[in-house]
Amino acid sequence: MTDEYICGHLGDPDFQYFGAVIPPIAQNSLHVFPNLEAMQAYGAAPKDSQYIYGRVLNPTVDLVQKKIAALERGEKAALFGSGMAAISSAIMTFLGTGDHIVGVRHMYGPAYRFITEYLAKFRVEATFVDGLDPGEFEAALRPNTKALYLESPTSMYFTLQDIEKVTALARKRGIRTIIDNTWCTPLFQKPLELGVDLVVHSVSKYLAGHSDVISGVVAGSAELIDKINVNERELFGGIPGPFDAWLIMRGLRTLPVRMKQHQENGLKVAAFLEQHPAVARVNHPGLASFPQHALAKKQMRGTSGLLSFKLRRDAEGVRKFINSLKMFQIGVSWGGFESLVVKGADDTVRIAVGLENADELIKDLDAALA
Repeated sequence: MTDEYICGHLGDPDFQYFGAVIPPIAQNSLHVFPNLEAMQAYGAAPKDSQYIYGRVLNPTVDLVQKKIAALERGEKAALFGSGMAAISSAIMTFLGTGDHIVGVRHMYGPAYRFITEYLAKFRVEATFVDGLDPGEFEAALRPNTKALYLESPTSMYFTLQDIEKVTALARKRGIRTIIDNTWCTPLFQKPLELGVDLVVHSVSKYLAGHSDVISGVVAGSAELIDKINVNERELFGGIPGPFDAWLIMRGLRTLPVRMKQHQENGLKVAAFLEQHPAVARVNHPGLASFPQHALAKKQMRGTSGLLSFKLRRDAEGVRKFINSLKMFQIGVSWGGFESLVVKGADDTVRIAVGLENADELIKDLDAALA
């Protein structure tokens, strides 16, 4: 079964009422039973055997979960109301009071805050490593280490972790692994096949793809996802609505085509920046000059449109450059049609290369650099 088939057709016939080519949205918070006996029988049935209440399961949400699980080559997936709801739930399912977690240093900012600030209330300890060498993770392990949190590539500097080697050392010690796979999408990297236990995404980015949805997802084994569903997902209540799920389904239909264009545009823009005299360094795993390019080719099937670079200018020069851009709008997210730009704390410039004409984007960058 190809990724294209999964995005465009998997599960759709079960929801195509009245011959509708697009599965209609099940805009329900509640599903009723035909009789009292059926309702009483539900209590002994698995949670995903019947629709009963939207906080537990909804048909439209269910369809999207099945598609994403199949894309990740997982047994199940759980959709959430935001990327952070997915990330925090995945982490919480493995950690308890007094445990220890090792994470990559340049992970998504709110995920870092969740680990260092919120989990500190439960005396959870954390160690952060650059992650360029699997030995860094091994050296950071403690007797109470329960989880490793990866983000490959990271979303500001785009450094990679050797997923197979890191997960292998974790498995030997009974330690669970979580990875944020938002940058690659399931099309370009399949971490579950490389030994990861749980994969998380900010669905708001490439999976939905239109900058009109806030959502997240966790994918993995049925055992782990069932555990999350009856604990973190149901009890914290960080669920998506059916309309958001329907919008995600719409986005998934064009994901393969969009990612090809994001990849093409991103590489073309990165190559332009790399040769420009005003640019000191470009961070993009798809460039042959990228220090971890060989690892990228080994564990990734493609690249996306998010990259960063350093200018040969001071902070004021960076400010003027960003304010001179016309097609790149200033905004914190990425993954939609539009191209965006933000500035990091160390004056690193991050751009999300969208689906516009790449030559026009390059012209905009060239003018701002001048």
